[in-house]
Amino acid sequence: MIKRADELKKVLAENFRGGKGQVEMLHLLDPEKNEFNGKGRLFAKNTLKPGTSIGLHKHEGDFEIYFILKGEGAYNDNGNMKTVKAGDVTYTGDGESHSIENIGDTDLEFIALILYS
Repeated sequence: MIKRADELKKVLAENFRGGKGQVEMLHLLDPEKNEFNGKGRLFAKNTLKPGTSIGLHKHEGDFEIYFILKGEGAYNDNGNMKTVKAGDVTYTGDGESHSIENIGDTDLEFIALILYS
């Protein structure tokens, strides 16, 4: 299967998870079409404009991985603040919490993957 760029579903989420601004999510797989075979719920390229954030939230029954493509972010890893940049990978396990904010002058872009535990 090949999914062409113009076939991908784009979602704009305001104040996502209690964060600031608008997050653009380009869904690379669609759970509504069973493209995860029941093993996950999100595989997307997320874009956060400067000052935009995804609010602190806890994962229950799943885990999430970010692969940072571009930009710089302040990442809350269970209460520990870290800076992330292009090439970094984050992992938030089942029962753990995280958030991310674009602290740079350019877009923060990352791939997000959520799979069930």
